[in-house]
Amino acid sequence: MPMTHHYADINGISLHYVEATCLSDEPSPDTLVFLHGFPEYWGTWQAQIDYFRQQYRVIVPDLMGYNLSDKPKDVSAYSVPNLIALYAQFVKTISQNKAVHLVAHDWGGAIAWPLAAFHSGLFSKLVILNAAHPSTFSREMAINPEQQKKSAYIHRLVADNGVEYVEQDGFCMLKDMLFNGMHDTQFSERQKAEYLRAWKQPGAVNGMLQYYRAMPQLPPEPSSSANDVTTQQGSLDATNVKIPHIRIELPTLILWGEQDEAFVTGILEGIEDYVPDCQVKRFADATHWLHHEKPDEVNAAIYQFLKS
Repeated sequence: MPMTHHYADINGISLHYVEATCLSDEPSPDTLVFLHGFPEYWGTWQAQIDYFRQQYRVIVPDLMGYNLSDKPKDVSAYSVPNLIALYAQFVKTISQNKAVHLVAHDWGGAIAWPLAAFHSGLFSKLVILNAAHPSTFSREMAINPEQQKKSAYIHRLVADNGVEYVEQDGFCMLKDMLFNGMHDTQFSERQKAEYLRAWKQPGAVNGMLQYYRAMPQLPPEPSSSANDVTTQQGSLDATNVKIPHIRIELPTLILWGEQDEAFVTGILEGIEDYVPDCQVKRFADATHWLHHEKPDEVNAAIYQFLKS
């Protein structure tokens, strides 16, 4: 049975999602929900859809602002509280009154952490791929000049000409980040065309950048003091940065490509203080895009965790 496309009206926002029904004879299979990151769309999870639909019902939305989902122009729609409320209601809508497993990468993971913390009853298990926990990320952003440097690219995205920067030269920036930023991984021309189609959806680039604009605090400007963290209200001393206490009570698996250019290696240090029931599997030769680079290993690790 082919995948089917649907739209869910969630709090006045239309979210596009793909559903792949379970191919086994299981009468009531568990549901897996996958949340993608920047600058992707539901299709980033194709290898996972094909693998997990053998035994699971798979739901894969386009995040708000991306591809075929609605793209609110008001940046406040992308605040963390609004995102948590939106995706909690989405999960309730598609869950069939049964706790689901949540798998998330990058910005999808940034949403999944607080979503699992504040709506734990919706979920059975949590799987995170290269998405820093909000608490350890805030800590490193406050004290670690290397993390501040790694995150400085965000200022280009939130600048007044951010959309033009991303779109220039036929989305050169996104192509370089995604297509050229992986190890030993080649996208087919069809896959590249699908990404380009998603990026060209009206308002999609602006929608993708809204997540960055709505961040509660930004890294220091490259020219500013390493002790300052830029916020929506201006600058403040890093020693005054509030580190959120986002505690996850769910069984959690973190899959981490250690050659991630966006995060320092120590971003996972102390993770057990916030996620006590946590397993970490590191991939020494993978980057931020490990689900593309090592789909078989990623799938096997997730499957083993879900069945344990």
